[in-house]
Amino acid sequence: MALVWLPKPVDAATYDIDFETTSQAIELINLDTDTIVYQQNADQKMYPASTTKIMTYIVAVEHITDLENTQITVSEEIVNELLGTGSSLAGVREGEILTAMQLLNCMMIPSGNDAALVLANYVGGGDTQVFIDMMNEKAAELGCENTHFMNPHGLHDDQHYTTADDLYKITKYAMTLPYFMEICSKTYYQIPATNVSPEPRYVYTTNMLIEPNAGGSYYYPYCNGIKTGSHDQAGYCLVSTAVKDGYSYMCIALGAPSVDDQGNRVSTNGAFVDTKNLYIWAFDNLRLKTVLSSDESVCDVTLNLAWNKDKLLLVPERSYSTILPKDISETSVIITPDVPESIDAPVKKGDVIGTATLSYVGQELATINLVASESVERSEVLHSVDTMNEVIHSQWFQIIAGVIAALVLIYLILALIYNRKKKKLRKVKKYRRM
Repeated sequence: MALVWLPKPVDAATYDIDFETTSQAIELINLDTDTIVYQQNADQKMYPASTTKIMTYIVAVEHITDLENTQITVSEEIVNELLGTGSSLAGVREGEILTAMQLLNCMMIPSGNDAALVLANYVGGGDTQVFIDMMNEKAAELGCENTHFMNPHGLHDDQHYTTADDLYKITKYAMTLPYFMEICSKTYYQIPATNVSPEPRYVYTTNMLIEPNAGGSYYYPYCNGIKTGSHDQAGYCLVSTAVKDGYSYMCIALGAPSVDDQGNRVSTNGAFVDTKNLYIWAFDNLRLKTVLSSDESVCDVTLNLAWNKDKLLLVPERSYSTILPKDISETSVIITPDVPESIDAPVKKGDVIGTATLSYVGQELATINLVASESVERSEVLHSVDTMNEVIHSQWFQIIAGVIAALVLIYLILALIYNRKKKKLRKVKKYRRM
């Protein structure tokens, strides 16, 4: 799979791929730099199906203090609510007592809608709608602009939607929470014996990218989670992460067809296929490269009022690295400084003087502050001379100087007139004496 660079009208530097995808919306992100390297309809509203449970996990974990020891009883109401819905279930039973941790595993690994409802009902104080309101509040808090939840499990509702980009924000946050990646990376989970089940039970992952036995051609050894989803309206969905050779990526693939035009089930999970191909493409073609180093100068600026120094080198405030095609040199990135024509001493090392904009093939990558590479003291002699020049060339000085000059001129004229009159008077007196 080769890489082709084509400019796209998005903030991040994104690439085009040379293979077909079937998912309607995709976002591929390098997690090491938070760089979006591929997008397709990433802001289009989509039905998330069971990827909804990522948000359910967030709200549940943030509102249950002791996951290991909090015991929750499965109610008859919860079991009955899902009858006839065709839901994916973990098989929790009416009257069964499970810990919050057990329910989280049952929700995330086999995608149990029943476990999701039990958790939502518990955290909502017996009112699932309270929990759903918490989900929407959290989505807004995380900066999701096109997300709205109507339930905690992802069954279809026209008003239950999100976007690939919003799911990135949600999942990135979930990855910071306790046990999330540990649970999402499991291929199976043993539910220990409970009050209604004397024997342990096993539930298995729905994510075939992490399942070496059942995954078949979908299996990808570098993938390590996170959540699947599917129903007829949503299609096949997958949010996942992969790590290889020190690089980490997240891929969100939504809306791959799950039924054909005749309503028949599509056997190939396009979300799995697209995700695996995108990971292979990214790991084969992209590399992290340092474009700016904080100890290398970008440009200089004319320096005034410093003794024996008329130029100051400017360096990046911080080093900047980004994901680029592996066969492209970091020198291919264009650096455009924006600095003043000159500055006056004194200057302290680290003072922000200007900025540098980085771009590649017409796409802006980032804007970095440029700072002084060293401290430079002001020459008091040059400062005094400069101050004097400023005073001399100031408008008020010129006005005052003009007034003084005019007064002097008037004085000289008056003195000349006075002297002439005085001489004339002396001549008159002398004549009279004669």
